[in-house]
Amino acid sequence: MSPTVVIVGEGVLTDCVGRELATGFEVVRQLDFEGGVSESASLALVLHDAWHPYMHQKAEEVLPPAGIPWLRGFVSFGEGVIGPLVRPGIQGCSRCADTRRLMAGRERREILKLQQRLAAQGGVPQDAWASRTGLLQVAHLLVAEARRVLQGRSGHSEGRVFLINMGTLESKLHLFLPDPLCPVCSRMPDDSSSAAAIGLQPSPKISVNSYRSRSIEELNKVLAHDYLDYRTGFLNGKMLNLQAPFADVSVNLPMLAEDVGTAGRSNSYAVSELTAILEGLERSCGLAPRGKRTVVYDSFRNLADQALDPVKIGVHTKEQYARPGYPYKPFDPDQPLDWVWGYSFLQERPILVPEQLAYYSVGCGKGYVAETSNGCALGGSLEESIFYGILEVVERDAFLMTWYAQLTIPRFDPYSANDQELNLMIDRLQAVAGYDVYFYNSTMENGIPSVWAMAINRKQTGANLICAAGAHPDPVRAVKGAVHELAGLVLTLDEKLDANREAYVRMFHDSSLLRQMEDHSLLYSLPEAQERLQFLLDGNDRLLTFDEEFKRKAGQQTGQPGQPGKADLTDDLKDILQMFRRLDLDVIVVDQTSPETIRNGLHCVKVLIPGMLPMTFGHHFTRVTGLERVLRVPMELGYVKQPLTIEQLNPHPHPFP
Repeated sequence: MSPTVVIVGEGVLTDCVGRELATGFEVVRQLDFEGGVSESASLALVLHDAWHPYMHQKAEEVLPPAGIPWLRGFVSFGEGVIGPLVRPGIQGCSRCADTRRLMAGRERREILKLQQRLAAQGGVPQDAWASRTGLLQVAHLLVAEARRVLQGRSGHSEGRVFLINMGTLESKLHLFLPDPLCPVCSRMPDDSSSAAAIGLQPSPKISVNSYRSRSIEELNKVLAHDYLDYRTGFLNGKMLNLQAPFADVSVNLPMLAEDVGTAGRSNSYAVSELTAILEGLERSCGLAPRGKRTVVYDSFRNLADQALDPVKIGVHTKEQYARPGYPYKPFDPDQPLDWVWGYSFLQERPILVPEQLAYYSVGCGKGYVAETSNGCALGGSLEESIFYGILEVVERDAFLMTWYAQLTIPRFDPYSANDQELNLMIDRLQAVAGYDVYFYNSTMENGIPSVWAMAINRKQTGANLICAAGAHPDPVRAVKGAVHELAGLVLTLDEKLDANREAYVRMFHDSSLLRQMEDHSLLYSLPEAQERLQFLLDGNDRLLTFDEEFKRKAGQQTGQPGQPGKADLTDDLKDILQMFRRLDLDVIVVDQTSPETIRNGLHCVKVLIPGMLPMTFGHHFTRVTGLERVLRVPMELGYVKQPLTIEQLNPHPHPFP
């Protein structure tokens, strides 16, 4: 007995496909789903000459519960669309495909409104580009795909959609990822304390000289293929910056409200592209929960025995909260909040963390603090992501500690590290960009090598001064990271500064005008702002060697300064965690890993270290209240003779880019 195909819809496409399939299969035609669908059907096709979101929505409601796989074909805005093939119980439905295609498009807000209207009222009567020739081409591809499925073979459109240009008849198959937030097929689990528990596992390095568990060569096989597609990609669009001193590649993370560029910087365009993709994945994971559903909503007072005290991560001052129109309110222990589960390495147990601290987009414009992506990191293993999340917290803390306390940290000679690649990087940066580069040791009491880098313009035009930072157990890597950060800025700030110089002059005189991340670096691009950094520029009488500053033995890779390299990254991580334990500083990890990342073994976390200084952007969002460490550590490191007071802290906006 021949398999039964149910064709739902009407029009030229329906007639053509039905006629072709009738030669080998039993075809049942119907206009809609009002009478249901025979459960004996082997495949359902939902076909129209135009866009009918309502019918696709009904197909998702009727067909998967009946155990019937289905495939759609339609024309929308001059483009034929085939797929995806939706199989019951498998994520990646038509709604997921529509979401990915919509988000990758330019007019996403307008298309979303149209889609919602058509889903409620019906479809477009006729697409203007739906010529008979074009429809025949779509029908030909549909029939071939249906035959494959009915013959028991894998369909080309499983997890993919065909897009056919109705003018040129060019067709292309585009991969899309299931949407973990999809209201139709998502199976997002509830957040739980048991799932938050972390038992560190071995994470072998790709080599003893590396601090990564996955090689670029391995990741190269999946990153662009799975995540970067200009029509249906999780990330779309790619741009090479050919002016930057090093290989600089940006990709676009499309969001409903805006496009977010994520950049990769290295000595190779191929590696920079992969790094940009990884940063885009990291950024998406940190915005809002995509791997688990937040279920705890209660006050801190009721949860205090199992929750992080939100004040310990730093809050705004009473004066800040009292400003007219300030978007945040003082923390109220009796006010219910959304909480997610993290893991405390100091207490060795799961701990509740305010959701707005774990995911920096959900608290934007509400709650009690302005949070950023500080401490978010993606890695080839959970242990690797925790390792780099800690390093980011350390890097920003060292920078802000130096700034707030105006520490005269020592300047060192990077050439004395005797690293040829580093020497060439610095030479190229200075030659191509026309800047002199200075490096300072900003390492704090934790002992993890941290670097403050400063580029000062030798030319008469362009940004006068740019700062960057780096932190890594291997100080050479810390310096290289800072060099790449500088290289990404030295030529890109010039045009913005020239176009908006008057605005930044006003910010120089009125710090409350700084509102965005780039305002900080552009403010210090002004020559008159250099005076605020004289505590660094004037405070170093002697240029120290690399060994003097970092006590780094020649040829060693450091798990901690002065120690030989280890073969397993988890051992390096355990050393760092033990150091924080000695300092009585907790390391709290929230697993942000999403289905999109875990499909390729990539993990993402948010690291919070209560007491360390959180990076903020917009001077009105500065957070030091509750963080007494900023007053104490400068004395412990010998920079001052007694603890600082709040009044002694630097009142100016920081220059972190």
